[in-house]
Amino acid sequence: MTATSVHAFEAKTIDGNTQSLGDYRGKLLLIVNVASKCGFTPQYKGLEQLYRKFKDKGLVVLGFPCDQFGHQEPGDENEIKNFCSLNYEVSFPMFAKIKVNGDDAHPLYQHLKQTKPGLLGTEGIKWNFTKFLVDASGHVVARYAPTDTPASIEKDVAKILG
Repeated sequence: MTATSVHAFEAKTIDGNTQSLGDYRGKLLLIVNVASKCGFTPQYKGLEQLYRKFKDKGLVVLGFPCDQFGHQEPGDENEIKNFCSLNYEVSFPMFAKIKVNGDDAHPLYQHLKQTKPGLLGTEGIKWNFTKFLVDASGHVVARYAPTDTPASIEKDVAKILG
């Protein structure tokens, strides 16, 4: 992997369009693998609150649905979009379902995991709602466990955004 910034990648949006992550240059990104039927799913509420609180200062939350953990994201993109909208009023950008682990993991997630390994240096994503904080230059500055709530990350976001 030769990319040095997440801005080198692109992903398909939940609406099926190709989105360059380079379009987020200059923004603080919180990249999260999400699922609709997980014990951590209520974090959607906190993610949306964090996004609304800091979006005018430069934060963008990016949600990447993933069905690799306990089949907790069984729906298609339309079902996921409707679930997020109806249950959590999600307004931050959502993407098409991806894989975050394995040989066919999305290239963005391969980069995130290599750049910021988890506990004891393990690269693999352990569960839904693992979070990566990426600075305005596209460099990964922090990795958070699924148990780290959006509220617990707020101080880091506020510090980086000044």
